Amino acid sequence: MHRGYQTLLAVLIGAAALASGCLGPAAAADEVAWNLTLAGDPERVLTHPEIRALPAVEGYGYSVSTVGIKYGPNRYRGVLLTDLVEMAGGAGADDLIYVSAQDGYLWVFDAAQLRGEEFFTFDENLHEIPAPTLRVILAYERDGEPLAYEDGGPLRLVVITESPDVITEGSPWVKWVDRLEVHRG
Repeated sequence: MHRGYQTLLAVLIGAAALASGCLGPAAAADEVAWNLTLAGDPERVLTHPEIRALPAVEGYGYSVSTVGIKYGPNRYRGVLLTDLVEMAGGAGADDLIYVSAQDGYLWVFDAAQLRGEEFFTFDENLHEIPAPTLRVILAYERDGEPLAYEDGGPLRLVVITESPDVITEGSPWVKWVDRLEVHRG
C-alpha cells in the first residue's frame, strides 16, 4: 500500500510541475496569439510572429509616469514605428499616427515624434535635459525576454536611446498595442 501512495504522489507532483511550466519549454515567443492591425489602404493585419520577423532594432528604454514613478532602464528590442507606418501607406508632414491599445488607450504621434523628436527627456533626478537621438519602437522583448502582459506586452510602444540614463515621459509608451492608423492632415 505504501508503494501505491508513493507512485500516486510522484504522478501528482509531475502533473503539477507540467501544469505550472516547471518542466518542458515555455511557450515560444512566436506562438503568441496577438495581432496588429495596420489601418491603411488596404488594411493589413500582422501576427506576432510576422512582427518578430521584421527588421529589428534595440536600445535602452527608461520612462517616468505622470506621478513620477521611474521604470527602467531596460534593453528593448522591436520594430521601428516608422517602418510600420510605411507598411500602412506612409505618412506626410501633416499626418497624424494613432496608436491604440486593447484597453482603449490611444496616443497620437505627429511627424516630429515619429522621427523621435519633440519628446521631453530627463536625467536620473528628473531634471529636463536636451534630447539625444531617440527612436520609437513597437517592442516585443525586454532584456532578452518576451515582453510580459503585465509589462504591456506582447506589443508595447517604447521610446529608446543608446544610453541607459536618459528618461522619457511614459505617456507615449502605449501598452498592449493592437492598432496603428495614419490620419491624413
